[in-house]
Amino acid sequence: MPGALSHIRILDLSRVLAGPTCTQTLADLGAEVIKIERPGAGDDTRSWAPPYLKDAEGRDTSEAAYYLSCNRNKQSVTVDISKPEGQEIIRELAKDADVLLENFKVGDLARFNLDYEKLKVINPRLVYCSITGFGQTGPYAKRAGYDFLIQGMGGLMSITGERDELPGGGPQKVGVAVTDIMTGMYSTIAILAALSSREKTGEGQYIDMALLDVGVAMLGNMHLNHFTSGETPKRWGNAHPNIVPYEAFACADGHMILAAGNDSQYRKFCEVAKCTELAEDARFSRNDARVRHRDILVPLLAAIIKKRKRDDWILSLESAGVPCGPINTIDQVFDDPQVRHRGMKIDMPHVLAGRVPLVASPMRLSGTPVVYDSPPPTLGQDTEAVLKRLLHLDAAAIAALRAKAVI
Repeated sequence: MPGALSHIRILDLSRVLAGPTCTQTLADLGAEVIKIERPGAGDDTRSWAPPYLKDAEGRDTSEAAYYLSCNRNKQSVTVDISKPEGQEIIRELAKDADVLLENFKVGDLARFNLDYEKLKVINPRLVYCSITGFGQTGPYAKRAGYDFLIQGMGGLMSITGERDELPGGGPQKVGVAVTDIMTGMYSTIAILAALSSREKTGEGQYIDMALLDVGVAMLGNMHLNHFTSGETPKRWGNAHPNIVPYEAFACADGHMILAAGNDSQYRKFCEVAKCTELAEDARFSRNDARVRHRDILVPLLAAIIKKRKRDDWILSLESAGVPCGPINTIDQVFDDPQVRHRGMKIDMPHVLAGRVPLVASPMRLSGTPVVYDSPPPTLGQDTEAVLKRLLHLDAAAIAALRAKAVI
């Protein structure tokens, strides 16, 4: 069954995480993605290892796990864009592309005549998306931007981590490059919007995506908490600034998350915990009162929860309709019956390892489901096939390009 975007061809000049996350999402939806990589080196993340994918005998292959995480359903074509012949290959491919995505430094591709202004002349329908740390304009435009920096500069680390007055207090980054991933997601939405607009206007457009913009935008209600109160949001550790109880608690044999999102759920918790007096107390009966008196209530709840085992709590609370759950390690995540039922781990054939385990797409479309056509490609594995199919180059022309180290 054709994917929702099977009519779209994407020229992907991005590397690392934000751009590849975007193009893998579009590829999962059926788009043809041609990943352009540096000959002999490829995407930076090919060398971000160990761990590497292992073959059937347990030996390391050349494929880094980081690279494998965001490059399935793509074709790898090696082109040296610093050489005139390489630039010409990109221009020829761009003539029939619907989208070009890149994450070079501001102005870099203009040096090779591969910027939007040049390419839209040969393909007015092209949607051209640039991803940088700080955007194409502004005092920081020329700076290199990395996820860790953006988590700090965009405010995320100021609200992530334990409270200063508690043990382990201080700013903390998130455990994954979340601003990179979110930039990939926002870029996907922007590209789809531009393609939709093109259906009406016939014209492509330029998209300027910045990690810092995304890092600021993704903090959601925290900004409005600040704007409306005049106070600067602070770190709450595992607690919630606006809901109580909504945090992790120690049980007799581990930890669980209790997320009582409304007064009814809180009362049900108190019934299960046999502390209904804490639901009737005026200081705790309503959420706004619980937020104001959290320093009194939370220690009382912690002492109660500590007396019973985690699985006992979870079984009892789930039966009563109180949101709760364990804090799983990554291996436990993929043993969870719901995660297994939803098929969030997939295996695909791989030329070097036989099989490669991957995380499935979370998108579930009934009419045009996600496709898993090909595993993350080895470096340059599709170069000759793409140049023959799309540019109609013969064996002699390809051999000449290879001899000059253009491909």
